[in-house]
Amino acid sequence: MKKFHDIMQIVLLVYFVAYLIFFITFDTLGNLFGMDEVTSQSMVTIFLVGLGIFLVAWLTGKGAFSSLNSKITKMDNEMNRLKAKIYDFEHPQTPASSKPSAPKQTPPKTPESDGGNLPPRQNFTD
Repeated sequence: MKKFHDIMQIVLLVYFVAYLIFFITFDTLGNLFGMDEVTSQSMVTIFLVGLGIFLVAWLTGKGAFSSLNSKITKMDNEMNRLKAKIYDFEHPQTPASSKPSAPKQTPPKTPESDGGNLPPRQNFTD
């Protein structure tokens, strides 16, 4: 899809550049194609064909972008699944711990145990 999108963009560019060159050199090239003057009908036809090519190029671009987004989403989901498996391997649960249990209660800390090995603070005044 991406390759077709690139080709359609090149086709669109060549189409409009070719008609730009044709209209710039219309005095000499118009006689080769048997055109005495440019009519509004020929201009509408040229622009409608250009619009058609542009829409095809735009739609293929949107399709290619959508395809890439779906691939990214699939890879992201697979990566998250693999991360979950790695986490499960690194942190195995025992059958008893897999059951929901009451939250563990920590014993309240006493002010004496907060300091660790430091002696209590002394205030010196002069």
